[in-house]
Amino acid sequence: MTFHDFQFDSKLQEGLDAINFTTPTPVQEQAIPPILEGKDIIAAAQTGTGKTAAFLLPVINRIIQEAAEHQSIKALIVVPTRELAIQIDQQMEGLSYFTSVNSIAVYGGSDGAAFAREKQALTQGADMVIGTPGRLMAHLKMNYVKLNHLKFLVLDEADRMLDMGFSQDLMNIISYLPAKRQNLMFSATMPPKIRELTKKILQDPLEISIAISKPAERVKQGAFILYDYQKLQVAVGLLRTQDLKSVIVFCSTKQNTKNLTQELKRAGLNAEEIHSDLEQKEREHVLNEFRNRKISILVATDILSRGIDIEDIEMVLNFDVPRDAEDYIHRIGRTARAASKGTAYTLVGEKEQGKFYQIEQLMEMTVPKGKFPPNFGETPEYNPKKNRGGDERRGGFRKKKN
Repeated sequence: MTFHDFQFDSKLQEGLDAINFTTPTPVQEQAIPPILEGKDIIAAAQTGTGKTAAFLLPVINRIIQEAAEHQSIKALIVVPTRELAIQIDQQMEGLSYFTSVNSIAVYGGSDGAAFAREKQALTQGADMVIGTPGRLMAHLKMNYVKLNHLKFLVLDEADRMLDMGFSQDLMNIISYLPAKRQNLMFSATMPPKIRELTKKILQDPLEISIAISKPAERVKQGAFILYDYQKLQVAVGLLRTQDLKSVIVFCSTKQNTKNLTQELKRAGLNAEEIHSDLEQKEREHVLNEFRNRKISILVATDILSRGIDIEDIEMVLNFDVPRDAEDYIHRIGRTARAASKGTAYTLVGEKEQGKFYQIEQLMEMTVPKGKFPPNFGETPEYNPKKNRGGDERRGGFRKKKN
């Protein structure tokens, strides 16, 4: 199957040909036809599967086909983070380049001038609005956003929005929308709360499931079992001994991210941090520097584990064990995207063993454990049933005590 088989509008297809979009991914192949037919869908798909284009392309095509004389908002895409809103808006710009369909992204973390620009664009009526729940509600409450001609509602990363406490905001946003509309929901996981949300929002949806809880086969995985105070030594060793130009190091907390970045810089490594304490402009600057290879090591919280599309990540290093298998998969899924290969290592502290074992069980696989040289020093045994630890959510950043 090729994208030509979907019989998109000629201008939309021209854009796809220009960026060498030829063969749809499985989620695109399954989701695009029913969306074109006007059906509600709920799709379970990991990041990196092409799910953004799976909803953007048919929605753009429908907007072209149903072109109205009046300029009005036709589609609303709700996402959990500003980074994802920016990314979708950028992808939208590329896919719709040869069409007349336009979009605007609205998100928090910017100044009053940005809010005013958003207000002006929303008042004029962009075809597609991409936004975070809080920012969308801020505009909707002021009653200048007209949604009476809206045809499409898309909820992307729906599970993460619920995890972040946006459930009530989502229902408030939906209260402003016309009852007659097409609803599209994309989620990495399908917990009971997503099923409940589906019942409230979607009408007789078609369910699409693209294998979840399985890491990409092209990712070479490994884990090192150690004490917390040994993590920094191993991290520096891994980053120094390999000539890598693009590495993401994940930490479970902002404080660990800050601490580790400082230590890596002291070790002479080209590292920068990104987390929610940075201003939006700072975060965008760091991401651009990383994309352009001016920064080789990006130390991040899970804000980067979902949704952000950065090409050619050579290695992912989990400095802290993530909270569950889905987060682990999202993290290591930053590498080995498209047809490339990549490596992912996890540093497993003694009290994180139980959590890492649960991840292995859910993935139905055993991650190979790395061995240390004889002069490295004592390390703990991998005995996860014994070493479950207490509060394992925060991970570990410890220096060896003198």
